Amino acid sequence: MGKLFTLAEISEHNSKKDCWLLINGKVYDVTKFLDDHPGGDDVLLTATGKDATDDFEDVGHSSSARATMDEFFVGEIDSSTIQSKAQYTPPPKQTQPVQDKSSDLIIKLLQFLVPLLILGLAFGVRFYTKSSA
Repeated sequence: MGKLFTLAEISEHNSKKDCWLLINGKVYDVTKFLDDHPGGDDVLLTATGKDATDDFEDVGHSSSARATMDEFFVGEIDSSTIQSKAQYTPPPKQTQPVQDKSSDLIIKLLQFLVPLLILGLAFGVRFYTKSSA
């Protein structure tokens, strides 16, 4: 087990001359690896100052890449300095008032009859204006 670091301490190492990453609770000094990283140094630099575990896992690194990490290991994170990820909890379902079945029927009838009435009125106006001209 290496030295214990706080997230604030790790966050200070965020430049090309001094770059540390936090992955799976372990701290890595990847400064010497920046030029050799296949994805470029920008990828590593943007992952500084936070828990980069998700970024690392999303890429799907090979087992040899994971083994290479051991040579950059400098310590572990003091887990009390990391904010826990808030779990999303959906709002409780609101119960809708029970509607009367007859009101549902009336609404459905109106949705059908109103357009028919408008269409009939349009034909009536057209017929009346055509025959009087």
